Amino acid sequence: MASMLDAVDQRTKLVGENRLELLMFRLSGMQMFAINVFKVQEVVQLPKLNQMPHRHASVAGVTHFRGRTIPVIDLSESIGMKPIDRTQPSNLIVTEYNNTVQGFMVGEVDRIINMNWNEILPPPDGTGRQHYLTAITRVNDRIVEIIDVEKVLAEISPYDGTISDDVIDKDLLSLAKGLEVLIVDDSSVALAQCRSTLDFLGITVHEATNGKRGLEQLKKWAADGDVVPEKLLMMITDAEMPEMDGYRLTREVREDPALKDLYIVLHTSLSGSFNKAMVQKVGCDDFLSKFQPDKLATLIQDRIRSVVYRE
Repeated sequence: MASMLDAVDQRTKLVGENRLELLMFRLSGMQMFAINVFKVQEVVQLPKLNQMPHRHASVAGVTHFRGRTIPVIDLSESIGMKPIDRTQPSNLIVTEYNNTVQGFMVGEVDRIINMNWNEILPPPDGTGRQHYLTAITRVNDRIVEIIDVEKVLAEISPYDGTISDDVIDKDLLSLAKGLEVLIVDDSSVALAQCRSTLDFLGITVHEATNGKRGLEQLKKWAADGDVVPEKLLMMITDAEMPEMDGYRLTREVREDPALKDLYIVLHTSLSGSFNKAMVQKVGCDDFLSKFQPDKLATLIQDRIRSVVYRE
């Protein structure tokens, strides 16, 4: 399975093409689940785990992986299902989210599939695991549930949304009030964290839950006569989203004469080194890893200064 994850160059070619690759796997039953391959470092058979005191109930233990100690999360238990049966063959999916490395214990790993984001849909209302799904899709007429890993990690280790006092430029707070920002993200956790930072700065927040809806909102403003690059201080967009990803959204914005000058920040839990390389390719203005309120506040304030000084 590890060899399936070696062709990074091939996967980067998907960026801006509204395509993705999903790693499919099972947990405790026959239902198929998936996560984006971009976040996967390696897949191995479940190694020996060491217990740790005062651990979260969903943390099965820790293991040594390539010179570092990483937590291992029972992904099944973390989304409200029965724990993985370790008497049966199990696997470890090693991932990187927000510059941290962790392992997810799963059952059988199936395969990697290449899909278009417009085949990835928001989970329907009323699904039993809705709160832990970021999207669903169909493969060979079977539903595949895409797990909201950001929510899982946030419940195990809650993100601190506090902005440090020394980060805030109080002289800018009066200038920030009334400014508008569009956040495009399918993660309720990420939206809440972003909104908290922007609310503290007094900025008006508009939200869209995927790239398609974000683009529709931008085009609506333009059709209503708004000069969108002047109306919005910036657009902050996730990379992974159902129907249209952040890379394709950025490309669509850059190709629209009424929108092309909009300041765009890619705000994602995907690997920082990967995304920094992709920012220039798709035309974003900046990149920021998620759940870093101080850095987000700094980025916002720097943008305010550049706009004020330019004027």
